[in-house]
Amino acid sequence: MQIKTGSPLKVRSVWISDVHLGFHGCSAEFLLDFLHNVECDYLYLVGDIIDVWEMKKRMYWPQAHNNVIRTLLGKAKHDTKVIYVPGNHDEILRDFNGAVFGNVEIQHEAIHTTADDRKLLILHGDRFDGVVACSPMLAKVGSRLYDWLLKANSWVNYGRRKLGFPYWSLAAFLKHKVKNAVQYISNFEEAVAQEAKQTGVSGVVCGHIHRAEMTKINGIDYYNCGDWVESCTALVEHPDGQMEIINWTDRDNKQKPILHLKAA
Repeated sequence: MQIKTGSPLKVRSVWISDVHLGFHGCSAEFLLDFLHNVECDYLYLVGDIIDVWEMKKRMYWPQAHNNVIRTLLGKAKHDTKVIYVPGNHDEILRDFNGAVFGNVEIQHEAIHTTADDRKLLILHGDRFDGVVACSPMLAKVGSRLYDWLLKANSWVNYGRRKLGFPYWSLAAFLKHKVKNAVQYISNFEEAVAQEAKQTGVSGVVCGHIHRAEMTKINGIDYYNCGDWVESCTALVEHPDGQMEIINWTDRDNKQKPILHLKAA
């Protein structure tokens, strides 16, 4: 199913994570296009929206990043309940748990009740990442290596554009092919699902690993809303409670992105 931008997508809830505003690899223009073409009652910002780690190393804040913030605040002002669940890259905001800034609520974790009366735990997920939890310094080294990988990805896609090929994510390819990365993702998903089970909810929505997914793990509905660096993905809930992943891609064509919906 494909819906071209131009007719707004009206949904009940939207979850986005790992935007990384302040980082060169952020796809802010595509996120803006998505935000301008979706209407929702609830909008959850599931961590790493602002990349404070990156901004401490170098200041990068183009107008498009500023426009994302303004658009989010605009939605919060006009009939959309916006909840910000900070991640590890914007963990400084965890000091403001319970505070409200510009109608945006900051919460360590949140519980969302779907239209079909399921309880979903909302969290970023970094506390289930052994590297982040046990060695913050190693996590930052890994972040720098990831930055280099994304820069290599931009050169690869520059060449692909010249040859007439579509966008291709080197980082995503390596994640799916490297055995250790695949095992890491599996372990992460199981740990997050186990936390949801112990909390007594039906499902969990998280981010952190930059891999959009919808699956069931040990009886728990597991949702990861992906990222706006590699893949430009969001999770949405329709008015009947159905959950879907949106891929706002088609980056390399000189036309508006297309909405791709993946059924549960």
